[in-house]
Amino acid sequence: MIDVTDRHCRYFHRLLAPRARLYTEMITTGALLHGNVARHLDFDEAEHPVALQLGGSEPDALAHAAKLGKQWGYDEINLNCGCPSERVQKGAFGACLMAEPALVADCMKAMQDAVDIPVTVKHRLGLDYDESYEFVRDFVGKVYDTGCRVFIAHARNAVLKGLSPKDNREIPPLRYDVVAQLKRDFPDCTFVLNGGLADAGQSVQAAETFDGVMLGRAAWHTPRVLSEVSMQLWPSVRLPSDAQVVDAMTEYAARQVAKGVPLRVMTRPMLGLVNGQSGARRWRRMLSDPALLAANNPELIYDAWRSQRHAPGARDATREAAPAGM
Repeated sequence: MIDVTDRHCRYFHRLLAPRARLYTEMITTGALLHGNVARHLDFDEAEHPVALQLGGSEPDALAHAAKLGKQWGYDEINLNCGCPSERVQKGAFGACLMAEPALVADCMKAMQDAVDIPVTVKHRLGLDYDESYEFVRDFVGKVYDTGCRVFIAHARNAVLKGLSPKDNREIPPLRYDVVAQLKRDFPDCTFVLNGGLADAGQSVQAAETFDGVMLGRAAWHTPRVLSEVSMQLWPSVRLPSDAQVVDAMTEYAARQVAKGVPLRVMTRPMLGLVNGQSGARRWRRMLSDPALLAANNPELIYDAWRSQRHAPGARDATREAAPAGM
């Protein structure tokens, strides 16, 4: 998610879901070819497995960007063919690429030739109001012919004109049955379902049909959904308490602040951690207060947690150290 799943968000999400695969926000080839590569690609080793999602439409540029991703240690390169925003369309990449499957195939092949890690694609089911199955089947087939075997399908069409990115996540109808048909027609492929998965129950149910599920906005607004899904899919995995997450993030924030990173970028993805609990408003208010954040003191995270725990009706909890190796 652009401007959302940066390295600090991913570090936080890794604490909540020790075995999930994490994805970067979409990073354009231009940003990597002409910008600060370290700023875009540096990440913490704890984030593995982590995939680099690229935005672009020029095979040579994507190949170069994929090489950079490999050099920086990413486990997967993912081509975004699903973002419908007008800004992305002006760059001739994202969802509009689905109209040019031959070009997408060239891009995939160039990246596959450049790196020896998996190259995958994220796509929609169609463009505008064309809901024909043949369109997405042929798109997947063209990409399949390059050797790609992992498809992350946002189970909606992308309407390129007249809808905002937010509307594109809500108005085009969900069509999980189409993704299921793709899975039947391409049985040797991995199909990961994305779109409309609002809670753990829906996600776990979808995982019974598909090879995986990708959570976006739900993980941002209610991060603990990642832990709830993890408990169902990997029952043996030990998950941290809120206290352990707070300790781990306070320590992480201290390391990052020492490098000159503003505290606010670490607290932003944490705002929804205690949603649904008593005192959640206190937590959010403290971690988003510009005056408090201006001090750049990582202990603010613990102070906010303690304030939340002292709210009427909140359950008692003691501050615990994060388990080793988490």
